[in-house]
Amino acid sequence: MPIRTWFPTQIYCEPLQKTGLSRLNAEFAAECRQLRDFDRAGRRWSEKNYPGGYTSYASMNELHRFSSAFAALEKKLTRHVRTFARALELDLRGRTIRLTDLWVNIMPPTAAHSLHLHPLSFISGTYYVVTPPGCSGLKFEDPRLDRFMAAPPRLPDARRENQIHVTYPAEAGNVILFESWLRHEVAANRVDEERISISFNFNWS
Repeated sequence: MPIRTWFPTQIYCEPLQKTGLSRLNAEFAAECRQLRDFDRAGRRWSEKNYPGGYTSYASMNELHRFSSAFAALEKKLTRHVRTFARALELDLRGRTIRLTDLWVNIMPPTAAHSLHLHPLSFISGTYYVVTPPGCSGLKFEDPRLDRFMAAPPRLPDARRENQIHVTYPAEAGNVILFESWLRHEVAANRVDEERISISFNFNWS
């Protein structure tokens, strides 16, 4: 072939574990809602910065240090991140992969999360706890988009690798990992039930 693909953007998606996800997610859902009830500072911050929803990002973003359930989740996530880092062929120079931040997101109807990235980390991700049918997925943007300048639009039926956006459906029990520089967003929740996820960042040190 005269054409080769270079500089790929890789995204990892896999169930957290092989069995027991329904019970585990029921326990996490209860803990996430209890956290929202307890976290007055987080609710105040969310009113201004996460309209309609709740996140512990600015108030309690190291949950793995304070909760045995989230500490157990840290160990499971770390295994997935190590797998992803190997697939990316990253040279960690003998350093340790470390979870730095872990926080809860609860999106009732109309709540959205605008386009953003995660500075000061190298792999970020989301674990899905509650995903009602029809709730918003995680939408990723081609990192070259601001350099396309005079380029024409893509064909409607362009191959997945040539599209400028891709959306991963939100599925309870799945872990999605991506390199932290990759911009992403969650569109407004259009269903009548809450969408609950746990987001996190990993660094190496």
